Amino acid sequence: MRAVRYPGYGLRPELVELPEPSCPDDGVLVRVEATGVCRSDWHAWRGHDPVPLPMVPGHEFAGTVHAVGSRVRGWQVGDRVTAPFVQGCGRCGWCRDGQAQVCPDQVQPGFTTDGSFAELVVVTAAATNLVRLPDDVDAVAAAALGCRVATAHRALTVHGRLAAGEWLVVHGCGGVGLSAVMIARALGARVVAVDVAEGPRRRASELGAETVLAPGPDLVERVHELTGGGAHVSVDAVGVPATVAASVHCLRRRGRHVQVGLLLGEDGTPPVPMGPVVAQELSLHGSHGMPAVDYPALLELVASGRLRPGELVGRVVQLSGAPDALVGLDGEPTTAGITVISLG
Repeated sequence: MRAVRYPGYGLRPELVELPEPSCPDDGVLVRVEATGVCRSDWHAWRGHDPVPLPMVPGHEFAGTVHAVGSRVRGWQVGDRVTAPFVQGCGRCGWCRDGQAQVCPDQVQPGFTTDGSFAELVVVTAAATNLVRLPDDVDAVAAAALGCRVATAHRALTVHGRLAAGEWLVVHGCGGVGLSAVMIARALGARVVAVDVAEGPRRRASELGAETVLAPGPDLVERVHELTGGGAHVSVDAVGVPATVAASVHCLRRRGRHVQVGLLLGEDGTPPVPMGPVVAQELSLHGSHGMPAVDYPALLELVASGRLRPGELVGRVVQLSGAPDALVGLDGEPTTAGITVISLG
């Protein structure tokens, strides 16, 4: 099969020919039709998030079942599918309770095993991890759901418990942040979007943010004034100490902070303003992807037309363009939207 693989951290990814992967007894092989290019792939390629080398990146994919393991029931060749970027083992208590996203024996394509910048990718424990795609959701849109939209959906609905009419502040208008803006509007919430750059702020406004702000010394005061006392939910979609603190300070009493942006390296243990957390009974949550059992609610939003993930797609490239797309993330974030690789 054709695949894009990088041999070492920071070394240019290459289009190569690799043997087809083996189909696990409890899983399937998926023929990839589309796969997203995510900043998490870039972090791994740059060595910020160590992975085994060489590595085929890619974890946001959609396609059709190509082969079915001997112990798999209910799936057949040709079924249109996607899968979470965290694949649970299917055996532990966490997986049995529908919490595969925190499975201690999880597999992550593109990070622990070869990913979806390839014609074929493995999905383990199909009964736990495989998601059937509706006919009216095409492969490019399904790939756009990927980790960014799915992660934002679970962050807002499960941890943030965001309700119609409530205020959400989104810190950082990259892929996850813009996804959070779209989902919040689909849920009927009101959104303030914060970003350092004008382009992402403008895009957030186009996607439904009621107000857009640049970070600054008066950010917290402005948010509290705009929202009548602070946001009900605040999401850090950046992952630096300053945005963690800002997100907490932007909350109203009994508000919920959700940490989605990865804090890597020396930023991994940021100072948190615990004074207001205690005095105002604030809640702090981490959010790590979304299990397959939670996908129906997300797909229902898409099917209803209230959520249109295709609007996040900025460009579609072929597999041969994947190396340039990944390397191109070295630059500053842009408003070009999600890049999706098409193999269909």
